[in-house]
Amino acid sequence: MSVRVRRVYDPPEPEDGVRVLVDRLWPRGLAKDAARVDEWPKAITPSTELRRWYHAGEGSYEEFAGRYEAELAAGEAVELLDHVRDLVRTGDVTLLTASKTPEHSHAAVLARLVRS
Repeated sequence: MSVRVRRVYDPPEPEDGVRVLVDRLWPRGLAKDAARVDEWPKAITPSTELRRWYHAGEGSYEEFAGRYEAELAAGEAVELLDHVRDLVRTGDVTLLTASKTPEHSHAAVLARLVRS
């Protein structure tokens, strides 16, 4: 079982497994049928406030990751994070994001957490 992080704009691949969109907003200009998204658990995406703070350049990636992990440890996010972990235990999972730098996005933080 593996967890991959890919851009949602990249074409689907057979080894993607379950495709999970981890962005709060639907990606611009992408038709829903073309994205082939299997799940879209919005409660495990960064809050609007955290997303805006990070994109404004007010903090480091490490600080963003810590704040995001704190959000994932509360409320509905806990249950959905466990659900994604269950998906990983049973097969391949690809976390999809519109971020131009997925390796420095919330998707990378999420991937690390579901692997553990």
